Amino acid sequence: MTEFIMTQIQNQTSVGLFCLVAVFFYIGLITIGGGQVGITIIQQIAVDNLKLLSAEKFFNMVAISESTPGPIGINLATYVGTELYGVFGGIITTFGQVLPSLIVIMLIARYFGKFSEKKGVQAAFSTLRPAVSGVIAVAAAKILILALITATSGFVASDISTWQSGIIISAVNAAFYVLCLVVLFTTKLHPVFIVLAGAIFGVVFC
Repeated sequence: MTEFIMTQIQNQTSVGLFCLVAVFFYIGLITIGGGQVGITIIQQIAVDNLKLLSAEKFFNMVAISESTPGPIGINLATYVGTELYGVFGGIITTFGQVLPSLIVIMLIARYFGKFSEKKGVQAAFSTLRPAVSGVIAVAAAKILILALITATSGFVASDISTWQSGIIISAVNAAFYVLCLVVLFTTKLHPVFIVLAGAIFGVVFC
């Protein structure tokens, strides 16, 4: 079913507004585990498959969406829709993103109590957790690579011999990244202050 939906979307010569709504409806339908999982899925569909956005622009959107109130998946849908089709596009793509969750939650609220204690349901949730963690880790790794590494014209990902001379690691960004990790793991500082510090750091040093 999902392959059929994606085939129909990819067969379009251009992605119109309602096709974009279908894309985000599909993303909302298959995103299990929260907005961080949605980052990987949205990137695969909107950036890799449909070429709606460049990877750099997409991850800039991720940074902005993480810095604003609300779930990141919904923020991203609003941002992408607004970027491509204005305010109305942002509203309708957001609706497409949240509609599957609304339908599913209503069904769960109605029927989940009858099945939540069954062994099959418990087993499914126990294996969903590591799977979701892996998807989140992929999204984190892609953002980290984009933030810290710049590839030169001679870099070829499949050719290990080009890795040493073909990539440039930003020492300043890497140092700030390590500092943020230390602060977050050793103090109770609210993450919003880390985000604000990152914005200020970028203005000053980048």
